[in-house]
Amino acid sequence: MTHVLVTGGAGFIGTHVVTALLGASHHVTILDSGHPGAHRTPLPDHLAGAPLNRADLTDRTAVAGALSGVDVVIHQAAMVGLGVDLDDLPEYVRCNDLGTAVLLAEMARAGVGRLVLAGSMVVYGEGAYACPEHGPVRPAARTVADLAAGRFEPACPICGAAVRPGLVGEDAALDPRSVYAATKVAQEHLTAAWARQTGATVVALRYHNVYGPGMPRDTPYSGVAAIFRSALEAGRAPRVFEDGGQRRDFVHVRDVAAANLAALVATGTRTGWRAYNIASGRPATVGEMAAELARAAGGPSPVVTGEFRLGDVRHVVASPRRAETELGFKAAVGLADGVTEFASAPLRG
Repeated sequence: MTHVLVTGGAGFIGTHVVTALLGASHHVTILDSGHPGAHRTPLPDHLAGAPLNRADLTDRTAVAGALSGVDVVIHQAAMVGLGVDLDDLPEYVRCNDLGTAVLLAEMARAGVGRLVLAGSMVVYGEGAYACPEHGPVRPAARTVADLAAGRFEPACPICGAAVRPGLVGEDAALDPRSVYAATKVAQEHLTAAWARQTGATVVALRYHNVYGPGMPRDTPYSGVAAIFRSALEAGRAPRVFEDGGQRRDFVHVRDVAAANLAALVATGTRTGWRAYNIASGRPATVGEMAAELARAAGGPSPVVTGEFRLGDVRHVVASPRRAETELGFKAAVGLADGVTEFASAPLRG
């Protein structure tokens, strides 16, 4: 039996990971701070029978205590989303980067050398694009002027021509375009340096747009699926930004939990650092997600507003091939089935 510490184990994804681990007969301990960005109610002492330690990852004493007897850490704890404004910047860095640094230092002291990191597709910035004349290119960040004028599609940074989106692979250059994205890149760099210095193993799972039961309700830190679902629950039409044509890969939270189980196995068979896209391989537009959810919920049709948020990217669709071939992970829940379930599933208060 493997003893697994799950940081952020009381959160949306963490709860599903804990349930999957317990179902696979692992011994689980949870460390969660109950951060108000993710939790609106006090944390219990246990979750699904696993002990829950309420403590911040920057508390070295608490982290050291939680690591006692642990074989593997699954590091889910993070402040997510684009946030409200730059006043959030210090808290993102404290939670995501300082917390990760403390965790890694204490893992080294405790001799725990296996880590599964909850990464994110936001590290890529824009996805992969090709220009008819210049081949593969990485468009620059979209300007306020272009977005305000409804020019949502990126252009070739060399000639300005229209570009064609494609699949981004794990070896693509990283290009974070928000504070949150920058902290997720820093997590990857910290864990890679730790693995090199200690001879440890890190499997970094770059989650795409995760949705499913237990998502937090509409907050400034919520994902788009939760925002749409909250609107429908209140009888309002989902508000779709830009023209709704942004392409994403929506992956069900149970598939993400299954990917963590596969990654856990991988940490016992190798050393070093390796990243994997955790995606369905079946991309959809944000407008399609909103329409499918409205249909399943029997609510009003989405309204395309033309609004935009700086830091959002246009298309991010990744290849899931590496996760399939090396981890044996393949998403099982299709969008139609997953959205039908999500339309009436409980949300996190």
